[in-house]
Amino acid sequence: ARLGSARLGMQSALFLAVRHGGRMERGSRRRSEPEEADKGRMKRTIIKDWKTRLSYFLQNSSNSNKRKSKKAGKHRNYFRPSPEEAQLWSEAFDELLANKYGLAAFRAFLKSEFCEENIEFWLACEDFKKTKSPQKLTSKAKKIYNDFIEKEAPKEINIDFQTKNMIAQNIQEATHTCFSAAQKRVYSLMENNSYPRFLESEFYQELCKKTPISRAAQGT
Repeated sequence: ARLGSARLGMQSALFLAVRHGGRMERGSRRRSEPEEADKGRMKRTIIKDWKTRLSYFLQNSSNSNKRKSKKAGKHRNYFRPSPEEAQLWSEAFDELLANKYGLAAFRAFLKSEFCEENIEFWLACEDFKKTKSPQKLTSKAKKIYNDFIEKEAPKEINIDFQTKNMIAQNIQEATHTCFSAAQKRVYSLMENNSYPRFLESEFYQELCKKTPISRAAQGT
């Protein structure tokens, strides 16, 4: 009787193990489908977030140019580039920066990586070098220093201590080369690190495709 009971117990345990295993196996198969769906939703969310940031930068650029060209009555809009035009950005970093839409897209990408201060500093330096008035040159130099260079600045960039000290001395009698060394450092940092990642991003890959993301990303 004891032997019969043991056999029945083993059979029951085996039946439960097989049944439980079947459920686990079926459950694991079911989980693969939601995982794929989650990846799809994540991709759409990333691209949507990109479009929101890009629209913001394009809107600001458009408004800035409208103010500058108001007297001449000229207004410039920025439209989504063709896939061929977007592909040119991968040939050189300067190609990307020279394109208004490309620059806005790159800024949106840097914002997503929490290092937008790099491109903002580079743009501030470009504007600074075009300044003709000595008075404005001094005031702009101090503003750039306060915003990007000094310790715990709101948009502090990653440059060495020696370069920071040199800038602090140079802005006392500001010249157009005050920030040259720092600008080269930041440019190299973006070109060698952020730029390759931008080219691999979902958003840039979408720009290079024939099908547009949406009409909302075509500019203002």
